[in-house]
Amino acid sequence: MSPSFSAPDADAQAHSDRLLALIRAQIAAAGGAIPFSRYMELALYAPGLGYYSAGARKFGAEGDFVTSPELGPTFGECVATFAAKVFAQLEGEVDFFELGGGSGAFAEAALRQLAALDALPARYRILEPSADLRERQRERLQAALPAALFARCEWLDGPPDGDWKGLLFANEVLDALPTPRFLLRGGEVFEEHVALSPDGALIRVDQPADALLHAAVRHVERDLGAPLPDGYRSELLPQLPYWIQAVGGLLREGAMLFVDYGYPRAEYYLPERRDGTLVCHHRHRAHDDPFHLPGLQDITAFVDFTALAEAGSNAGFRLAGYCAQHSFLIGNGLPERLEAIAAIADPVEQHRRTNEVKRLTLPGEMGERFQAMGFQRGVDVRDAFAVGDLVRRL
Repeated sequence: MSPSFSAPDADAQAHSDRLLALIRAQIAAAGGAIPFSRYMELALYAPGLGYYSAGARKFGAEGDFVTSPELGPTFGECVATFAAKVFAQLEGEVDFFELGGGSGAFAEAALRQLAALDALPARYRILEPSADLRERQRERLQAALPAALFARCEWLDGPPDGDWKGLLFANEVLDALPTPRFLLRGGEVFEEHVALSPDGALIRVDQPADALLHAAVRHVERDLGAPLPDGYRSELLPQLPYWIQAVGGLLREGAMLFVDYGYPRAEYYLPERRDGTLVCHHRHRAHDDPFHLPGLQDITAFVDFTALAEAGSNAGFRLAGYCAQHSFLIGNGLPERLEAIAAIADPVEQHRRTNEVKRLTLPGEMGERFQAMGFQRGVDVRDAFAVGDLVRRL
């Protein structure tokens, strides 16, 4: 059953209907059903129609959700402080490579802080699949940054195609990777698919899993030390190692930093999460119906940080650390940021910035729900994760 929302305007409804027609056509072409991961890919990334590919405003108070960079500059400044630690250990030209640039708020804050630390990279590269978001990022950064800083910005259509050094950064990217969903039934592994009811509505059906997903589920069960219960349904990204290799494999020296919401594997697959972690966002409301207004809502799944640790290690990186977001910020410049906020003369602005830090760090806000995981190759940034290190939980 779809959540109760006010009806979208006529243009938005027409947009969703066009995407739904494309999805129905793909289901028909596939013989009556497509994997849920393919449905999620279309719903989020179909050219010109998917949630991230179309022009609707997504971030901030006017969008569907608020990310850490949208609250203010503190998050970007702390990540930039971490980047400066990476760059200080590298010789020659270095790059800052951001996956998914959002509104451009993060890049603006990070570049200003890197300039203040005298740690600017040769290039600030953004991989942004949405042409609309890319243009918004370009307009924002060109208007907000000094020309010399903006000149370092580049937009890429894919990962760098040659060896490079520096930092790869992704904030709330992994949760939006199109994910397969699996079901255990009678001891066998099934994969969730999307089909059509007789009246053309999207419905969930299950089909035997392919060899890749089957093996990935059995790997999880072996790691947990027990089979998952009958009827258990959840998400799993067997393609994650290939994705990490694709985006970071040519990073010869430097670090990768991922910030997202999720759990270590033992917590991800707890018995009480027997319907998975899938969550959708529309107009600042979270719900669990991925078929509600395709193209007009975000669809995400929590991150299995144990799987991410395995994928990064298999790609040739060393795990640098894993901690909650509030711990990462404290270990990477937050105390200095608090001193700067305390010195703000305008009481209204000081109050706003103080609330920004509270939302970033409090357990009931983003402080514990989001976690940071770092990988290193040819550098040592383990101290950046020393506050509240959670590697033992992996």
